[in-house]
Amino acid sequence: MKLLTEQIKQALPDLYTTEDVPTDQKRVVCKFFNPCGAGTWYVVEGSEDADGDWTFFGLVDLHEREWGYFTLSELESVRLMGGLGIERDIHWDESFAVSRLAAFA
Repeated sequence: MKLLTEQIKQALPDLYTTEDVPTDQKRVVCKFFNPCGAGTWYVVEGSEDADGDWTFFGLVDLHEREWGYFTLSELESVRLMGGLGIERDIHWDESFAVSRLAAFA
């Protein structure tokens, strides 16, 4: 599955551009998840790096929920049972605000 589509690239605010937006009002543009267990990444910002990789900022839910940075290459490098990888929620609504996530960090 292609994790980062052209539509998502166009919708993503550049890194650091939502710093003045209250946390609960930040818009989650896309959601990546581990189809075999724990691990969800809610992306609110992203920019392409000089090497062609992408750096994202968002709410990361692994062992606990916390805000942080992660890269597309990190997500793509994960290999799970049976060769599965991290997936993108194809039904995600780009207007979804962080306030709609239960117990956001």
